[in-house]
Amino acid sequence: MGEAAVAAARSIEYTGAGTVEFIAASEGARSAALSGAFYFMEMNTRLQVEHPVTEMVTGLDLVKWQLAVAAGEPLPLQQKDLVCRGHAIEARIYAENPAIGFLPSTGTLRHLREPQGIEFGCGPAPLRVDSGVREGDAITPHYDPMVAKLIVWGEDRAVALGRMRAALAAVEIVGVSSNVEFLARTVVSKAFSSADLDTHLIERCRAELFPADAGAGDEELAAAALAELLAEEAQAAAKAKTSGDPFSPWNRVDGWRLNLARITNCCSPRENAATAWRCISPRPA
Repeated sequence: MGEAAVAAARSIEYTGAGTVEFIAASEGARSAALSGAFYFMEMNTRLQVEHPVTEMVTGLDLVKWQLAVAAGEPLPLQQKDLVCRGHAIEARIYAENPAIGFLPSTGTLRHLREPQGIEFGCGPAPLRVDSGVREGDAITPHYDPMVAKLIVWGEDRAVALGRMRAALAAVEIVGVSSNVEFLARTVVSKAFSSADLDTHLIERCRAELFPADAGAGDEELAAAALAELLAEEAQAAAKAKTSGDPFSPWNRVDGWRLNLARITNCCSPRENAATAWRCISPRPA
């Protein structure tokens, strides 16, 4: 496959960094005549988004090489000089909702926490984090909704998988939907863990990758209700200060009703559903 990629570049006298993509017949579908068969898909005249995997196992800065070659400098190493060490895996964190066909999710990153690792560096290192956004940034429909890339390295695939599980567990995103939980389920799935991979992986493992949603628990609903009520009270208090009568009972939003219990109806919208609940306070004596 590597020889075919080089031959493709030479056939058009191409000079510079490039990525040649092939698709290979799966082991289960191969016949004796097609054993080892692969097919050309496309060539991109640049590095691909997965290039950190190569950087982590070789320790080479491919971005630096790309710029050097474009400036007319020779490659510092030849193919025979390259040494690959260990195993690397990349996970792309996207603002998208896997439950509804991986549709992008727009909004503001109210909270963003990423695991600690080297940034845009070359391995080997346990974890590399390439991030292009910060907490408070907006995910808009005008650009790719990728939030970050997690790239892990290990002495073998098992070690790399363990580090990816830990890295994904440390990611926290609030404000938009994300594929973090889906990636976490994928990493621990039997097929992915054993490298039983093909283009039908998601369909083959759908039951494992898309378990039934149990919904929010009582503690989660109570916390959400409290956060909503406190936010409404803070907004009402700020608005009351600018009114002509800041102490008017009509400025309150605590669900007060004459001689009855206080009731506040809350609804939490989701990408494909909504959760509603009612907060009831005892009737005043």
